Amino acid sequence: MRRNLVELTRNSYDLLVIGGGIYGACLAWEATLRGLSVALVEKADFGSATSANSLKTIHGGLRYLQHGDLKRMRESIHERTSLMRIAPHLVHPLPVLIPTYGHGMKGKEVLSVALAINDLISCDRNHQLDPQKHISNGRVISKQQCQQLLPGIPQEGLTGAAVFYDAQVYNSERLTLSFLRSAEQAGAVVANYVEVTGFLQAGNRVTGIQGQDVLTGNQFDIRAKTVVNTSGPWINQVLSLLNQPQQQPQQPQPRVPLAKAMNLVIRRPLCQTYAVGISTQNSYRDSDAIVNKGSRLLFIAPWRGKALVGTSYAVWDQDPDHLNITEQDIQQLLDDINQAWPSVKLNQADVAFVHGGLLPRTGITETGEPQLAKHYQIVDHAKEEFPGLISVVGVKYTTARDVAEKVVDQVFRSWGQKPPKSLSSVTPIYGGHIEQFEVFLQTEILKQPYGLREEVMRRLVYNYGSAYQNVLLYLEQLSDHSSAPTDDLAVLKAEVLHGVVEEMAQTLGDVVFRRTELGSSGHPGNEVLRICAEVMGAEVGWSRSQIELELDKVNHIFNMGGVLSHNKSIGIETLNDPVNLAQKIR
Repeated sequence: MRRNLVELTRNSYDLLVIGGGIYGACLAWEATLRGLSVALVEKADFGSATSANSLKTIHGGLRYLQHGDLKRMRESIHERTSLMRIAPHLVHPLPVLIPTYGHGMKGKEVLSVALAINDLISCDRNHQLDPQKHISNGRVISKQQCQQLLPGIPQEGLTGAAVFYDAQVYNSERLTLSFLRSAEQAGAVVANYVEVTGFLQAGNRVTGIQGQDVLTGNQFDIRAKTVVNTSGPWINQVLSLLNQPQQQPQQPQPRVPLAKAMNLVIRRPLCQTYAVGISTQNSYRDSDAIVNKGSRLLFIAPWRGKALVGTSYAVWDQDPDHLNITEQDIQQLLDDINQAWPSVKLNQADVAFVHGGLLPRTGITETGEPQLAKHYQIVDHAKEEFPGLISVVGVKYTTARDVAEKVVDQVFRSWGQKPPKSLSSVTPIYGGHIEQFEVFLQTEILKQPYGLREEVMRRLVYNYGSAYQNVLLYLEQLSDHSSAPTDDLAVLKAEVLHGVVEEMAQTLGDVVFRRTELGSSGHPGNEVLRICAEVMGAEVGWSRSQIELELDKVNHIFNMGGVLSHNKSIGIETLNDPVNLAQKIR
């Protein structure tokens, strides 16, 4: 991917996408795959906001049974299968264990029925799928088996556990990038650090956007037949840029209320093989549910040698640019975990990293918690006298591809055309050209390119899939040959160069948090960060002071002690205002 803003302004596009998170990335891929000319702009770095705040779980929708929402279950199951098919290096099956207590809503009997219904609804989930991706039937296990798998689990009323399977993303940031790289290879023009400052309008009709290069301040226009707003928490701000003709009264655009979501990365794996769903002691009532469990479920999953824990939610009524996670937020989630599973004894020193983001909500519960939105929205603003503009409100990472398919269908219909068939659910994305993952992985490990050890090869394949050799090409371009090619360090340098040259990384944070897996689970060490900064600086021509500044920005994120999330690489506008730095992190 090359950041070419001149090309963005030179052409007029069928579709212009605002926002480079998972929804925008899937939409760009879907549209290009169906023959449309596409441009996409993102005001920060790709996938740096809510899309980065994830438990990395691709949900099949078992929990929707309590809402009787079988349609949504089928959508989620289908998308889980699709993602494992088109991104086999990044999405893998994950066994989940939920301890059962008593004989009510949390008991074996009820969960046995739920598992049976889930298996029936998802009976075609393994059709023509790589054996490594097969999702096994759910089952219940005995109290003794549960105790062996989860030592120290609360014993009072324990009757056993329910076991079912979902999927997990090894690296959600690279999944977003893979969709974007696929779109770019199919002809889309994409650019990060381009902020939308206004709309181009012919009367009420939207004909494009006014943009500003965040890195230089340059302003320019991009024209398109249809503009799709996938800006996530910034949807309200983007819609506020619409201009209405003076002869018409100003009509405020519908406002999407938000909720703050937080997940923690714990330094030690709390469970080795299974993800665990465990009920909190706090009462919770879902007003939309047919059947209420009475409490919220916390999810603890093994991930890259650590544990992911979440999710906690709080109402957020402030500017999304000012999102922050407080020490009190973190402590409250740790307290909830310790109450639900006392033997884990977590404290703030156990927190390696914090992910925070904003999600749409529909209301507030009696206890003051946000009621999360459960259904996506596709809003065609032609109905509000703004033809040429569509907004998308996504609620779930798992179903972003499916929503993108529906959006492109809507775009064609708005033009009075029949939508061509979508092929994105069966077309491998960048790095995903792998028929059988385990066979591919073992074959590539045995090849030992450049003499690389198994651990290095495994990491490369899990991050880059069939495209990992594109990273290794940069081993030969490194000017510093002090490290043998078999060293992790040499491969890391190649990854940095690959991220800068091939994937539009503009800041050190882009490389550390999103182009590689270095920073998304905790601080990789000062020496490693400096090496990354030196390699990137040499490639892009940073001065010594700029290298130190980039290191300071990344270390500032880590040095918040887990108090703030990293979900935005700090933009140029924050460099002269260190006090405001923390407020700019999303």
